[in-house]
Parts: sequence; C-alpha cells; structure tokens
Amino acid sequence: MDDDADAQQAFEAWKSGRTGFPIVDAGMRQLAQTGFMHNRVRMIVASFLVKDLHLPWQWGARWFLEQLVDGDMANNQHGWQWAAGSGTDASPYFRVFNPTTQGAKFDPSGDYVRRWVPELAGLDDTADVHKLTHRPVGYPEPIVDHGRERAEALRRYRELS
Repeated sequence: MDDDADAQQAFEAWKSGRTGFPIVDAGMRQLAQTGFMHNRVRMIVASFLVKDLHLPWQWGARWFLEQLVDGDMANNQHGWQWAAGSGTDASPYFRVFNPTTQGAKFDPSGDYVRRWVPELAGLDDTADVHKLTHRPVGYPEPIVDHGRERAEALRRYRELS
C-alpha cells in the first residue's frame, strides 16, 4: 500500500468482505456473521491480506482473535506466520494463493460464495461465481490486481534472501 490511509482502507475492505474477490469476501462475511471460517478459507484470506494487500500479518491475526469463536492464540499466530512466510514453518514462503483459482477448486459448485455473498446469489453459472465475467451491480470491483500483487510479493521475498 502506498500510504497509511490506503493500507487502512484496504484492511477495512478485507474485514468487511468487500474486496471484489468472491471467496475472500465470502470467508470474511462468514467470519463476521458466525465467528467461524473453514481452515482452507482462513488460508486463502490470510494469503490475500499479506501477499495481495501487503499488510502486516499481525493485523489479520488480531482481527481473527477478535472474531473467532474457536480462536486459539498459538494456532492463530502460527497460522498467520505460515501464511506470511515467516515463523517456524515458513516454507514455502513463496506460496501466494490465487483467490479465483482457490475458490473454483474448493467451492466448485459456488454454493459457499452464493451463501455468504448475497450479491452473487443469483448467478447461475458456477464458473461466473468465481471469475465474475458478469459482475452484478453493487458488488465491488477487485481492490487489487492479483497477478501484479503476486509478482510484487515474490519480488519482496527475493529481496530478503
């Protein structure tokens, strides 16, 4: 993010499930409504926060502990460090989940996204639920370009090695 205001705006979009990436938004909305999120979706939204938005993993860890009904300090912190590519089990730190591909792979019917993102509930084409070739009115455009942010994340990791 270019500055603190941009970072905070991106963080708020992530927390409220308004990123424009259906699987990320579904997970964050489920978390807000139920205090729970499936482990696979936890990994997807964590990767998105630290590797697409380039925000500190600690922000996501803190938010999860505030929201999760099954929050456990050790598991939470370790999971976030894993997603960020830091900590005791950081390999492969270069893994950057593609939210569109992950959504299609782990929600092949699109039912999960349709349940938690009502703006997409009326989409019949399962592929369109994840790729959004026909973005419904009221659903946000992607807040970042995943391909560009993936490349930036990998560039940053290369600088550290």
